[in-house]
Amino acid sequence: MTSSNPPPALPDVAYDLAAAARPLDWVGMRRVALPLRVAGDGGESQLVAASADIGVDLASAETRGIHMSRLYLLLQDALSTDALTASALRTLLRECIDSQSGLATTARLSLRWEQLLKRRALASDNAGWKSYPVEVDATLSPSGAEIVLAFGVEYSSTCPASAALSRRANADRFEADFADDDAPSKVAMHEWLASGRGMAATPHAQRSRADVRVVLRNDVDALPLLELIDAIEAALGTPVQTAVKREDEQAFARANADNLMFCEDAARRVAAVVSTSPRVASFDVTVSHFESLHAHDAVARVRG
Repeated sequence: MTSSNPPPALPDVAYDLAAAARPLDWVGMRRVALPLRVAGDGGESQLVAASADIGVDLASAETRGIHMSRLYLLLQDALSTDALTASALRTLLRECIDSQSGLATTARLSLRWEQLLKRRALASDNAGWKSYPVEVDATLSPSGAEIVLAFGVEYSSTCPASAALSRRANADRFEADFADDDAPSKVAMHEWLASGRGMAATPHAQRSRADVRVVLRNDVDALPLLELIDAIEAALGTPVQTAVKREDEQAFARANADNLMFCEDAARRVAAVVSTSPRVASFDVTVSHFESLHAHDAVARVRG
């Protein structure tokens, strides 16, 4: 026989009084797995695997704990249907605060994922996918909402000092090889430049990375990730490549020669992009050149 009586309520010790009454700044979860829909190339959205940190303050000093499972359930499918926007983040954070039944006044959410963008080769008719690490930190408090967009862009940096020294070494070798020829012919010079003797030294270059962190203006809804990445790569001139044939590698070498950069130069180029963006309220940029000459890195940072 089946009983018609409802099952007894399960105990919830989170409602017990705290042993040492004190409000807490943050309580929540880290590294929660969830699907996230983000804007992709060509206006199409893509579903990515993301990791999230979600938490609220515990403003009630006497309450033992928050309703953590409510945060988890709110987070699971909230951001998987439509491409991520600032308004969607603010809505979710408000729901997280409301879910705590008066225990919380502030909510914070951090999202991390790898953004895949398809990039054309420099010269050949090829393309390939490139991955960009992205993080969004969103906070909603009694003073309002703040949304921070952070991402990394990899590029190549050729040292201007090393390039100048290499040119001098090439000039010195040319002078030595043609010491007895006051006016070498065009053919002779062309053959010399194309030979191994025509390159006495090569400048050192290295893979480098710009780590960008921007606070978005309050009137911004769509996250300007793709437009900032495109503008920064254009400003640097030497983003790392995907599909590479010989003609692409030659074009990349030319791009490096046209964009010789110390880390200071790269930092100023990136800052020039983000400082003029109408969607950015403030920024923090760090560029790192992972030196091939030294055993240490060259780093520059600029904020504004």
